[in-house]
Amino acid sequence: MITHKLQAIIFDVDGTLVHSEREGHWPACNDAFQQLGLPLHWDWETFKELLHIPGNANRLKYWLTSHLGWDEQQATEMVARFEPIKKKIYIEHYLPNLSLRKGVIHLLDEAINAQIPLAIVSTTYESQIHALLARQLKPYRAFFQIILGKESGPKTGENGILYEKCVQLLSVPPSHILVIEDSQAGLQAALKAGLPVAVFYNEVTWGENFTGARLVARSLAPFNLKMLEELCL
Repeated sequence: MITHKLQAIIFDVDGTLVHSEREGHWPACNDAFQQLGLPLHWDWETFKELLHIPGNANRLKYWLTSHLGWDEQQATEMVARFEPIKKKIYIEHYLPNLSLRKGVIHLLDEAINAQIPLAIVSTTYESQIHALLARQLKPYRAFFQIILGKESGPKTGENGILYEKCVQLLSVPPSHILVIEDSQAGLQAALKAGLPVAVFYNEVTWGENFTGARLVARSLAPFNLKMLEELCL
């Protein structure tokens, strides 16, 4: 049965469910650059520094205009070519081997047993989210009632609407929903919607400002559903 306070959980994806930035998006970007014949290769430190820019398409456009001197139209045209190539590489070559973050499976099992609705709100493409669920979380994918990604609107920034949209679709009061995030940008987007947030940082987001989070920890693994409910709601 649904617990008294906790009535839904919303998960971020990249860096929250899986270690996808270093294991997937970074190498997929470099592979796509090579296929496109771009004189560009990001090392890991450079890629990490670019993560404050939402989306690899925006990161590439920024790099082409600010570092390689391309004009706006040239950069836009290249990004349009880059996006489908990078997405295909990521889904086919890297996504099947991504590492799940510790504690994710245990929490999903507990939530499903407690009949707590699950949702996803992410900046990534919904096709990538569905591919991840199909390949890495197949027993759980049917339990994610709502999946909102890039196609559904912006998640972060002043115009971020995805958390508000997810709350409306869940038809659950925000105070009874727990958001699981890994970054400052994701935290701020959820707080804007009035949602309680537990942040489980990673090597990329460690040291960011998580003011406003109900819980900040290195790993989800030590926590069970009851503890999260007591600490965060």
